[in-house]
Amino acid sequence: MATLPNEPHRLTQSSTVAIIGAGLSGLACGHQLASHAVDVKLFDKARGPGGRMSSKRRPAATLDLGAQAFTVRDERFARKVAEWQAAGCVAPWPTSRYQASASGWQTHNDDQTRYTGAPRMSALTRYLAERLNALPNASITLETHITALAKTAAGWQLHDSQDTIHGPFDAVVISAPPPQANALLSAWEPTLAAACTAHPQRGCWAGWVIFEDPLPPLEQVASAWHTVHTQHPVLRLASRNHTKPGREHQPESISLLAQLDWSDVHIESDSERVAQQLLEAFMSLLPEHTKLPNIIELGAHRWRYAQPARAGEQSYLYSTSGLALCGDNFRGSRVEDAWLSGDELGKALLG
Repeated sequence: MATLPNEPHRLTQSSTVAIIGAGLSGLACGHQLASHAVDVKLFDKARGPGGRMSSKRRPAATLDLGAQAFTVRDERFARKVAEWQAAGCVAPWPTSRYQASASGWQTHNDDQTRYTGAPRMSALTRYLAERLNALPNASITLETHITALAKTAAGWQLHDSQDTIHGPFDAVVISAPPPQANALLSAWEPTLAAACTAHPQRGCWAGWVIFEDPLPPLEQVASAWHTVHTQHPVLRLASRNHTKPGREHQPESISLLAQLDWSDVHIESDSERVAQQLLEAFMSLLPEHTKLPNIIELGAHRWRYAQPARAGEQSYLYSTSGLALCGDNFRGSRVEDAWLSGDELGKALLG
């Protein structure tokens, strides 16, 4: 669904498309276009694909600091997840969930199957990237920060931070968060830029702690608990990375996702201080005098644009000039929303 009154710039098998952002939405759009013989080139400033589904590799453990798991509601996405599960890059997790409150820990099950990347969340986006790169009409260029667009008689050009020019392209899809997309669009498409401004984003701090030994058991709590949701004003979710499929042999490691309200207030805080506060919040969920194992490493990562401030009303946006937007920021905040947004935009551009 699109809000702009004009039809999109229709693509053909001779068209060339640049996609800025190799997260799940950009990859989904790229697959849809490339599978219909459109020439597709993806660009991402990171060292690997994935966006907020990327994983952080540390010497002692691999950590998921963005999306921890995802659900399936849409039949189209369900078919894709079944395909990914058959390929071995996703698996069901978590199955042992808890809710922590002032009255203690209670099981927190809603009969909704959840999935995670195997052996890490980024395994899914890497699988999609490898399949895309294997196509003769598609490629992914990493560690390339696109800083500006330019319109020429031959089409759209992309300028990166190293003063390299890419293109020309018939169309440009931007799957980056709205504030970053706005910086690229504002000089060319006021309507799309206004749509970006209308979708404010919220930041989120994500911490991690790696221990030498397993956490001590908790009374009336499964020893291999996977996640705990909390009402703590600082901490929203604690997730045990080493319980995820394929990571059973790494040491005890926990991802600590902060509450969005707290993150908004502390978004410019020092990462070391944030990591300590998240650890202290987690410790407050444990029985008094619980002794934690020795810490190997403690840290925090800031997601300046973690999710939209409110649910979106569109899955994607486009214009007749060949510029288009997609991403979970417009449709919603779930992993499923990201894939559907990119896939649907690809179909719309193909007509």
